[in-house]
Order: sequence, then structure tokens, then C-alpha cells
Amino acid sequence: MKADSLRSRAMRAACVLAALLVHDAALAADPLPRIDAGKAGFSAAGLQRIDRFFADEVGRNRIPGAVVAIAREGRLVYYKAIGFQDKALSVPMKIDSIFALASMTKPMVVVGALTLYEEGRLPLKSSLSEYFPQFKSIQVGVVDSAGQVRTEPARNPIFIQDLMRHTSGMTYGARGNTPVHTMWPASSSAVAYTMSAPEMMEALSKLPLLYQPGTTWDYGLSIDALGAVVEKVTGKSLSGALDERVWSKVGMPDTSFAIAADKRGRLAQPLASDPTTGKPQSIRLLREQPKLECGGGCAFGTAADYIRFGQMLLNGGVIDGKRVLSPKTVRLMTSDHLGTNIRNNVAGTEAGRDGYGFGLGVAVRTQPGIAATNGSVGDYSWNGANGTIYWADPKEQLVVVTMTAGPGEIRKYYREQMAALVYGAMEK
Repeated sequence: MKADSLRSRAMRAACVLAALLVHDAALAADPLPRIDAGKAGFSAAGLQRIDRFFADEVGRNRIPGAVVAIAREGRLVYYKAIGFQDKALSVPMKIDSIFALASMTKPMVVVGALTLYEEGRLPLKSSLSEYFPQFKSIQVGVVDSAGQVRTEPARNPIFIQDLMRHTSGMTYGARGNTPVHTMWPASSSAVAYTMSAPEMMEALSKLPLLYQPGTTWDYGLSIDALGAVVEKVTGKSLSGALDERVWSKVGMPDTSFAIAADKRGRLAQPLASDPTTGKPQSIRLLREQPKLECGGGCAFGTAADYIRFGQMLLNGGVIDGKRVLSPKTVRLMTSDHLGTNIRNNVAGTEAGRDGYGFGLGVAVRTQPGIAATNGSVGDYSWNGANGTIYWADPKEQLVVVTMTAGPGEIRKYYREQMAALVYGAMEK
């Protein structure tokens, strides 16, 4: 009896915690029309597992909070704020909380670039040197047996397609420990606070590539370079180009590269300490404006904005009658561009990427099984280093966005768990 009583009290406490930490978005403006979970093929009990999962994670101080949006066939099945926007100050998470998107910036930049492609202004097989001539004589680094770096000329130019699919040979210094890696900036933010776009391109043109262009998928500064190309072609800032071509058409009012003063109170803050290491953690972008609008990882946004962006792509490039891309261009973007001739290192980016290739700005599942995450052949996705998650599944007509401020290694755990929770809640 005593054990049963303890279990009952624990269950009641868990229910109370979930009620306190999970905030339905019914009173907020919905980014998409709503649909009853059962009519969309979801189990209400299954979706409640998402409530309990995140309430438990917040209660264990592993994550401050989250905003989760799930849409099927263009309608919202689940849209909730969970936990805290700022746990240190006991500020509850709001449905319109704003997050540092990190690498979820990249797909938006690619879409912006593809609008130029459709206009005949940015061919995928045009070379980077056509826009920045200093890349005409780019070199590739080769490490000899003594650990010294010698260089050899690139056998092929860096094409715009290479920038979009990460086969340019550019890397992030933090992604390896070879002598070539040590020459490269650690991340997008490593250049964003010190350089303008022209200064960045000049600096990158002097660095030896890690691989010959067009031979190997490697994650790095490719989309930052693409952002500089977009600015050059349009004659606008990257934010100006994206606002004109993507954000204003999709209806993404809170997506930007700079947070206005009246919106700063909506910024989601991370926990002061990394829950897995105990070390202090922070997100620099939340407190310091970069010099560069870096296409690789400097944008802010909300779950509402991003699920509209994802739904636009799933719709074949259109939303609410406003077209961003043609259906054929979306299919081009979300098809595998690596094939069998390019070395595929996508699986090395995080757990659950086995069986994935890469399209233009997004990873694309090419095989059933293999990956440790649920999904369908043809699903496409990309995530952010600050804890943001996005994927779309055309077969299931599904778009999922999870926004958190969790910049540590724990973010990878939530990526896998969200796939388990969402697909586990589907009944058809």
C-alpha cells in the first residue's frame, strides 16, 4: 500500500508539473489552420507523450523549455510552448519566443539563392570566381607524412552547387584536428563578429581547401560564402534579399538577422550550465550583434515562422497563394546531390544520419532503415547547433519544428527523441 501510495503521489506530481510547464497556443495567432489530431491520423494520447517528455526534461533541469509545432497536410496538429523562455528568471516559454536558429539559417539562404537561379541570375554550374575573382586560383591543402601542409591547385572550380551541397572543400576548423583544419575559422560565428562579407571572402580565398571541390561532402562555411554571393548578385544585404524573396512572401515577421529592441524580451535563453558537462554555456548571438549577416548561422526566428517556411517547401514552393519557388525547383533542392561519385560524410554530423545523402541546403534520406531515427525515404531536414530542429516528410505530408535554447551536446538527444515521439503518435 505504501509503495502504491508513493507511486500515486509521484504520478499526480508529474501531472501537475506537466500542467504547469505546458502552455497550449490556443490564444495565440496560429501560423497554419488547426485540425483535430484524430482526423490528421494522430493519437491524442501519443501527442500527450510530447507534453510529458518535455515537462520531465525541464523538471530535471536538462533543458529550459521548447516550442513544438507539428503540421500534417498543411494543418496544425500540435502547437505548444513548454517550460521556460528564461528559467533563471522564471519567465515561462511563450509560443512566440524567439530563438537563435544557428544552422537552420542555411536552408533559408539556399531558398533565397534558388530564387535567383530561377531568374537565370545564379546558375548552379557558375563558379564562385565569377562573383569573387580571388577564388580563381584557389588551392587545396595536402598534409605530408611530417604533418606539414603543402598546397596544390584545385582541379575544378567551386561551383554554386558545391556551396549549396557542402562539396566546396571549405570546412569548419572545429570539425577536425588536421593541420588544414587549424587554418580555418572554427564556425560561422567565428567570422561573423570580426569580418564583413567582402572581408570574409577575401580571407577564405587565401585558405587551402580541405578537399578538391566537388569530391567530398564536408560541413563548413559554404553557405556563408553563398550568402555573400546572394548579396553580390542582388546588390542588397542578405537580410534585405531574404526578406524580399522569402520571409515577406511566406509570412515570417519574426525572422531576421537582428532583433529589434521591442522584441529582445522574447529571446529564449539557455541554461547557465551545460547539463551534460556542468560547464558554463551561453549563446553569444543573444547578447552581441555580429558584424556579418552570416548565412551559415546568424538568423533568429520563431517556431511559427519556421513551420510556415517548411510548409511552403512541402507545398511545392507556395503558401497562401504566394509563390517562392516552383515545384520542380523544390524537388531539385530536396533530392540527393551526392550520388555515388562524391564521398558522403553526412552520417558523421550526428547520430541518426546513416542512410542520408544531401540536397541543396538539406540532408535527404535515401534509404529505408539504416538511420537510427524514424522517418521516410525522401524526408529532408537540417538542425541548428543551439538546439533547433526541423524536418519535413513528403510521404506523410508532415512538417515538424522544435525550438529550444540548448546549445550543448544534449541537443542531439532531442533530435532523435522528437522523431520517436512524433512518428510514435501517428496511427495512420
